[in-house]
Amino acid sequence: MKARFTPALFAHAEKVLGEVLRFDHPADAVVSRYFREHRELGHADRGFVAETVFAVLRRKRSLEARCGERPTPRQLVLAALAFAFGWNLRQLEAVLKASETDWLAAAKAVREADLPPAVRCDLPDWLYGALVAQFGEGETLALARGMNQPAPLDLRVNDLKTSRAAVLERLAGDGIAAVAGALSPLAVRLADKPALAKHPLFLDGSIEVQDEGSQLLGLLLAPRRGEMVVDFCAGAGGKTLLLGALMKNTGRLYALDVSEKRLANLKPRLARSGLSNVHPVRIEHERDGKIRRLAGKIDRVLVDAPCSGLGTLRRNPDLKWRQGESAIAELAAKQAAILAAAAGLLRPGGRLVYATCSPLAAENDAVVDAFLAAHPDFTPVSAGDVLARAGVAVAGDRLRLLPQVHGTDGFFAAVLEKRA
Repeated sequence: MKARFTPALFAHAEKVLGEVLRFDHPADAVVSRYFREHRELGHADRGFVAETVFAVLRRKRSLEARCGERPTPRQLVLAALAFAFGWNLRQLEAVLKASETDWLAAAKAVREADLPPAVRCDLPDWLYGALVAQFGEGETLALARGMNQPAPLDLRVNDLKTSRAAVLERLAGDGIAAVAGALSPLAVRLADKPALAKHPLFLDGSIEVQDEGSQLLGLLLAPRRGEMVVDFCAGAGGKTLLLGALMKNTGRLYALDVSEKRLANLKPRLARSGLSNVHPVRIEHERDGKIRRLAGKIDRVLVDAPCSGLGTLRRNPDLKWRQGESAIAELAAKQAAILAAAAGLLRPGGRLVYATCSPLAAENDAVVDAFLAAHPDFTPVSAGDVLARAGVAVAGDRLRLLPQVHGTDGFFAAVLEKRA
């Protein structure tokens, strides 16, 4: 950490954590609001506060097991610094009270091997059970460790404006350490997390922040020049921008979403990108009349379905504490309805990609398999074969990205085509 550690900085982390642990709002929204209210905090100070708070959220169960009954935000921050970051007593002496030295020693004496498996994995019991049923104990432990690491900062190069080699050269010239992504031909991975909002490459639309795994979803859809394409759950439009660039700014690309706010967030990104083939459309629900008017006319549809988001725990660790098992069943029903509605848009011979950022089979294979059973006019296509044609070496009939294996967020995707 590059911030100068002081009792005042510790107090900021303690206060933010106390607000986050109410779980009234997403952690990133709480942290962002706090920073807006405390503009005196510099970039390094904000980095310390955010990293400490998110370390507690990642390791919450094992830290609580060390801290004892009903630990305070203060104790959890101390525990995160000691166990997640490996700080010693000398590094903590600026904030450690005399009465806390013995408490910290007792916390250190707790052996990880003595903790229950779900606690060791820092997962709620229901999620640990679901993952073990799917992956087995050993792989679940590896997955949990992967999800409990902070995510790197990935960029996507807008190849309508520049090349990856040119971006890497410019970043190196500006003293920003970066390497080419291992999977996506458009990805750049940064060694650190510099502030990029005012960097010329960002301002002119040459780069966008986008996880490398997310970039593969656009490559699976593989839209062509001049086609009619729909991004069915566009959100703030990261994948929409990629699809528009893959279409070389030709054809017609509809960005559909139920949220006016998310589509509004797309507009400045769209302006920077230089794309003119994107048409944002707000819909009320998956049965909206605006969707029916496109039925049978669309060449390709991306369904990045609303999901638990559990594949993004490296970035959003609060999700595992804010959701319960019942939410997964509700989401699966919603996902099935959205997939069926999106499929109605396709012309014969058209392609649909169904994707989530979740590792859970209930949101992935179960949804796709039920859809295929009910829609014999659709056939699965090997995701590995599609990606191989794009120069990406990720094997498998369906895309399954996991942080401990691929170094990306957790993603699932299935490629389906409507029979001609």
